[in-house]
Amino acid sequence: MYTQGLDGKIGPVREAETAEEKEREARFQARIDAEERIEPNDWMPEGYRRTLIRQISQHAHSEIVGMLPEGNWVTRAPTLRRKAILLAKIQDEAGHGLYLYSACETLGVERAELVEQLLAGKAKYSSIFNYPTLTWADVGMIGWLVDGAAIMNQVPLQRCSYGPYARAMVRICKEESFHQRQGYEIVMTLAQGTPEQRRMAQESLDRWWWPALMMFGPPDSDSVHTAQSMKWKIKRVTNDELRQKFVDVTVPQAERLGLRIPDPQLRWNPERGHYDFGPVPWDEFWRVIAGEGPCNRERLEQRRRAHEEGRWVREAALAHAEKRRLRDRAA
Repeated sequence: MYTQGLDGKIGPVREAETAEEKEREARFQARIDAEERIEPNDWMPEGYRRTLIRQISQHAHSEIVGMLPEGNWVTRAPTLRRKAILLAKIQDEAGHGLYLYSACETLGVERAELVEQLLAGKAKYSSIFNYPTLTWADVGMIGWLVDGAAIMNQVPLQRCSYGPYARAMVRICKEESFHQRQGYEIVMTLAQGTPEQRRMAQESLDRWWWPALMMFGPPDSDSVHTAQSMKWKIKRVTNDELRQKFVDVTVPQAERLGLRIPDPQLRWNPERGHYDFGPVPWDEFWRVIAGEGPCNRERLEQRRRAHEEGRWVREAALAHAEKRRLRDRAA
């Protein structure tokens, strides 16, 4: 057996090294199978590290970009109480992004590099945040549906095989549960309000339902990462399983609100013990992922502008930290 070396020359594979690498990977997988947590200083396959960096950084980017649709409504929230709650929620999301960037840094990648990938349009974030918030009801739908879907996806991540990611998810899930309740309460208030408010809630649900189902990612048959992520126990539940669970939980909530799910094929299947639902518009999903969603360009432009306008704050913080470091060393 032959391979090409770094010098470009062709030569035999060093069988001892190949065997040793396979043995290390086997021991690593045995730890995963035994439900042991992998920590930053532990040996891990390069593919495992790359997969975590991709997933955790996309999660972090989603938390940061996810602040933008709701930030659009801080000054227009209907009451002072609503403004205060919305501000607190946005602050939580900023904190979630920081937790996740920190978890990603334990894998040997710099936060500045991750942020630059986002600003350059090279990194992905959740497709759901490329849709506009046109009415106050949309803020409620983000809490009820979007954060509800996020919780469905994130609770299993508390058992992720990578320790720093799993531990970050514990606090994030607790805070997301409050976000989901806050959104549901907004929608419930509208659904019990005037006919105009009720129409507003229904129209918002009509727009957000299918994008919420897309949040779980492509069908398992089209997901290039699911199988390996499941083997490494980075993921614990497949995209389609999570999507079905979300539908099963959310449909009764909509019924209690008196709202109609915009899916004529939706019906309870007693044989399966689950709701059957219509086909997800995957063509739209792939267009949004490719950058052609309603707000893709707007979101990135907002993020780039905020990053540039905040440059002086970052530079001042770094200068202050260096000043303290020099002072402490002199003391």
